[in-house]
Amino acid sequence: MKFSSNKKWWWLIIIAAVILINYVASIFHKRIDLTNEKRFTISNPVKKILKNVDQKMEIYLFLRGDIPAGFKKLSVSAQELLQEFKEYSNGNIHYTIISADEKMPGTERSYADTLSSLGIVPINLKVQLKEGEQSQYIYPAALVNYQNKFQPVNLYSGSNNFITPPELNSAEALLEFNFADAIEKITNTNKPMVAYAVGNGEPTGPNVYDLVENVLKKNYQLFMMDLSKEPVIPDTFKLLIMVKPSLTFSEDEKVKIDQYVMHGGKLLCFIDRLNAEVDSLQMKNEVIAYDRNLGLEDLFFKFGIRINPDLLMDLQCDFLPFDVNGKNQFQYLHWNYFPLFESKQNSVINKNLGLVEGKFVNTIDTVSSPGIKKTILLSSSANSRTIETPALISGAENRNATVDAAFNKKDLITGVLLEGKFTSLFKNRISRQQMDSLEFYGSPFQSSNIEKNEMIIVSDGDIVLNGTYKGQLLPMGVNPYTVGTQYEYQFANRQFVDNCIEYLVNNAGLSEAKSKDYKLRLLDPKKTSEQRGFWELLNLILPVFLIIIFGLAYQVIRKKKYATGIKK
Repeated sequence: MKFSSNKKWWWLIIIAAVILINYVASIFHKRIDLTNEKRFTISNPVKKILKNVDQKMEIYLFLRGDIPAGFKKLSVSAQELLQEFKEYSNGNIHYTIISADEKMPGTERSYADTLSSLGIVPINLKVQLKEGEQSQYIYPAALVNYQNKFQPVNLYSGSNNFITPPELNSAEALLEFNFADAIEKITNTNKPMVAYAVGNGEPTGPNVYDLVENVLKKNYQLFMMDLSKEPVIPDTFKLLIMVKPSLTFSEDEKVKIDQYVMHGGKLLCFIDRLNAEVDSLQMKNEVIAYDRNLGLEDLFFKFGIRINPDLLMDLQCDFLPFDVNGKNQFQYLHWNYFPLFESKQNSVINKNLGLVEGKFVNTIDTVSSPGIKKTILLSSSANSRTIETPALISGAENRNATVDAAFNKKDLITGVLLEGKFTSLFKNRISRQQMDSLEFYGSPFQSSNIEKNEMIIVSDGDIVLNGTYKGQLLPMGVNPYTVGTQYEYQFANRQFVDNCIEYLVNNAGLSEAKSKDYKLRLLDPKKTSEQRGFWELLNLILPVFLIIIFGLAYQVIRKKKYATGIKK
């Protein structure tokens, strides 16, 4: 009787302990991250951002319903992450999984309409049913609502046509950064000031709509700055963006750029050294590529690079329609002057980045510049070549088979990050008049950087431009000549540009979150096929065997214990 009574109390204590542990676990969550890449550990800068969320924030996750397994896994990972975000924000962050077809509260407008207006492009998947092929639109995205302001979160930047495990794995690795970046932007009331240079033939029309409206104005205070009319570039601007100038820069304008950099200003340049436009190719079926004579060569050389007066050709390239027989019978062919750049994954700028499309791109050489670190962000494939200019480029080139043997160069540089203490081009050569002018406007001449500075230079201006299709503006990275065809693809141009600006301007320290890398551990298909039966049988028998062993061991121990008690 005494033993039975003790046993009863032990059961009550165990049940009470289990209830208590579950109650505590429902309030406090803690998990131990044993992965090599620390995929389940929230980075410290992100924790700081989350703790600063002092009001209710709603996050709508649009990964619900009958979606492919890869996106279901992405949805589960996003939910687990947002649950942690909720805890670090003291419960101010709430998330809901909904369908993009649902109506927004109090309106007749669907979430899908809002996402499309914010630049989130759905993925059109083709699903094979008994009735035939059916389209299924998936929005791998989220929407952050804070104080009636909305910030979209693009969770998958891969192709609309090809869903691959590496791209889904990259999307999962970037979940923390993408959500934290959106939260930081929507809660930060002090947007950094950036300047867009005009006055030297830079585009300002519809072809920079995506850059201006969807990248710059949404996240920064944007100002158009005519370098010829401003005495200096104020250091209140965190970044100066130069996009595809076509007119020569004067010495005074170069002094302003030079001194802006010397005073700590960041520089982001997308430069076409050559005049070569696809519009001329479409109208005349040929285009002459020649030097624009921008006058920036000595300035860039001093900073550590040289943009060459050549054209890059690459076998890894986009498509263009060509009249193959002169009878208006068009065929889509690879156009080697539209190279596609793969990321080297060597910086947080190009980490987990998809293909970036260029048009009539020049190559870059790095030159000796003591104290300047150079990181290659974009480069050609292993099958590329260059041609000297001036050159006549004809659409008739694609009528003949490509001479692959000529494409024997690799890793030709087209985009580079420069970091360090730069020296002024005008050191020991600036005029007294220029020096007095700088002094008068509160920006005294400085011969070098006091602290470390950064700049990014890309030898293609078309990377940041967007096209049009039937009167509709397209996102950057979409080739208007392939829209509506099997070759349509949204390249990662916008993501690359956004990453460049984020790196140069953003001080939130999110690079730690962005640099996370999830190793994709795929099963060997040959081994899984050969050993499938063995592992299926093992998984079926082993649990039953372990239960039997446990039961027998328990009976032996129990019998021994009770038998000892009776002898006493």
